[in-house]
Amino acid sequence: MSVARSMDPDQIGFDPARLARIDEHFGRYVDDGRLAGWQVVVTRRGEVAHSSTYGLRDRESGAPVEADTLWRIYSMTKPVTSVAAMMLWEEGRFELTDEISRWLPEFADLRVYSKGSVLKPYTVPAVEPIRVWHLLTHTAGLTYGFMQTSVVDGLYRAAGYDLYPPAGVDLASACAAFGELPLLFQPGTAWGYSVATDVLGRLVEVVSGQSLDAFFADRIFGPLGMTDTHWWVDGDRADRLATLYAPDPTTGQAVRQDRIGSLAHHKPVLHSGGGGLISSAADYHRFTQMLLRGGELDGVRLLGPRTVRFMTRNHLPGGQDLGTLSTGGFAETTLDGIGFGLGFAVVDDPIPSRVPSSVGEYYWGGVASTAFWVDPAEEVTALLFTQLLPSSTYPLRSQLRQLVYAALAD
Repeated sequence: MSVARSMDPDQIGFDPARLARIDEHFGRYVDDGRLAGWQVVVTRRGEVAHSSTYGLRDRESGAPVEADTLWRIYSMTKPVTSVAAMMLWEEGRFELTDEISRWLPEFADLRVYSKGSVLKPYTVPAVEPIRVWHLLTHTAGLTYGFMQTSVVDGLYRAAGYDLYPPAGVDLASACAAFGELPLLFQPGTAWGYSVATDVLGRLVEVVSGQSLDAFFADRIFGPLGMTDTHWWVDGDRADRLATLYAPDPTTGQAVRQDRIGSLAHHKPVLHSGGGGLISSAADYHRFTQMLLRGGELDGVRLLGPRTVRFMTRNHLPGGQDLGTLSTGGFAETTLDGIGFGLGFAVVDDPIPSRVPSSVGEYYWGGVASTAFWVDPAEEVTALLFTQLLPSSTYPLRSQLRQLVYAALAD
């Protein structure tokens, strides 16, 4: 399955010549060696206005990026996990204010880092339990080991949790380990990008009685026809997977990263709700169209429209933005003027970031430089796929927004 243009761009308010600038601009990244290849899809009012590929999915073999190329989407898994959780919420299985220790007892009696070192941290009791909404909004006080910005990050790394978990650890064991580590801050008082969505995935497992991979397959991927979204690749699908690259620190040229990239060829023990999926442009296009249509696509409804609207409002305490509440470190977003909903960054004010967008637009990205956004006001969705670690290397996402919004002509 692929994503082909379904409508002349000018019929849905795009200037075709201006859309062509997308390919010209990002083509230069490939031509000068900074990227191996990429894929872009832009839609409006449910119609594909622009769909293009350029460059190579594997530069060393010369294999081109094709319409059905597969991509490691990393943290673009998070919105899928958030949708899964809210599907259970719609069934009345929990409330957003419920303490997660009701289902995950390892998160009872939590402690919060106060001072000290990795070797001798000093902690205090948590005054507020982690609640479901804290997981969905990254306000739980959890963190990522790869951040390398705090003592708590160091404690995660010391426990074996860096960009990937220790070998052989499953999701239940990982969550048990997270529950033993101190929180970075008191729940609900700050925003910190974290393993919260992995913990949310474990909550989905316990509440639903299914493994996360089974829930995704039965309740989301199967109904939406997302036939190319899986946790690993094998057989013929392995040949369609794009190679993972990182910039050479001296030349800036994309250099393949097989040590990390090869993990996608093996069935994982831990199904990471925060970053484990491999998908195609066509599949993630269907996921974004479901969101744009208020939780329904082709007669299949995953969420009610009011739930989607609720998820895509700013849920940060006091309506503050990430620039005020973020603890710093890596995140798949700019911070100023950006709120956070239940699984998505949400634009409250596009002016502080100096990047064009609409109030109410929601989005996220993955660490290998993939990205998506949904703009309900303009009825626009956009997808960007490439495989370059980390996503902060180049301003690909802001540049794509710049080019897409400049092409809107109605």
